[in-house]
Amino acid sequence: MSIRPDWIAVDWGTSNLRVWAMQGRDVLAARSSDAGMNTLEPGGFEPALLALIDSWLGDGATPVIACGMVGSRQGWGEAPYLDVPTVPTGSPARMPVRDARITVSVLPGIKQADPADVMRGEETQIAGLIAEEPRFDGVVCLPGTHTKWVRISAEEVCHFRTAMTGEMHSLLSKQSVLRHSITADWDDQTFLDAVDEVMSRPERIASSLFSIRAAGLVGRECASPAARLSGILIGAELAAMKPYWLGQDVALIGSDKLCALYAQALRLTGLEARILDATRMTLAGLAAAYEGSLT
Repeated sequence: MSIRPDWIAVDWGTSNLRVWAMQGRDVLAARSSDAGMNTLEPGGFEPALLALIDSWLGDGATPVIACGMVGSRQGWGEAPYLDVPTVPTGSPARMPVRDARITVSVLPGIKQADPADVMRGEETQIAGLIAEEPRFDGVVCLPGTHTKWVRISAEEVCHFRTAMTGEMHSLLSKQSVLRHSITADWDDQTFLDAVDEVMSRPERIASSLFSIRAAGLVGRECASPAARLSGILIGAELAAMKPYWLGQDVALIGSDKLCALYAQALRLTGLEARILDATRMTLAGLAAAYEGSLT
């Protein structure tokens, strides 16, 4: 049975491409590939997309609504940033195509002048939250390589900050002296103890990090150096972002594993954060943009 969607939703990141055949807000089918932005030459975006969606296309032009790094300067074409405060989807940028069976629109990212910050891709998940909860007034935390803390009010992104916690974890665990100590073992209590330690004394983060290596050398290695590293970094991030989450309604959007860690860490402060499904938020945001294009 052939699939003929009303439109096609696309989440295109640096390392992978995900597509969904959509009937309104309902998913008819989904496909993915490893054809991320970093793997493609400038002329390779349309062929990579068609490789996944060709069988879904009919004679007319099917709208494709995309988000993510595909809209960066190194992507298919630049979808210019919107300035805060702003609604999170804004006006999509139309991409040049050769195949008359598709039109491709890419959602813009968001920028902030002071303090300088940018996001691209996360704004679509935020738009999904707003579409589902238009009265949401609080903070969205999107854990990842570059974790975002975003203040939302009146259906707008008011301001935000980014923490390089995920990238720092990768560098420290793979390229620093700590790589000799990190194993796959995990212990929740070790993680929570490290969060509590660093939130209490964030100025000691550098020495706390080296203690992971030193403890192993003097025979006092903790139950899980990996959990301690994550706890130190997330604890330092929470200490720095306290003005964002303190006393706020906090929603977490991201991978299940990372969101669970942030929820545990925030629980130490007495805050119960909600975890929202990342794919559902992405699709809700893309659907809102598609519906907006029809008006």
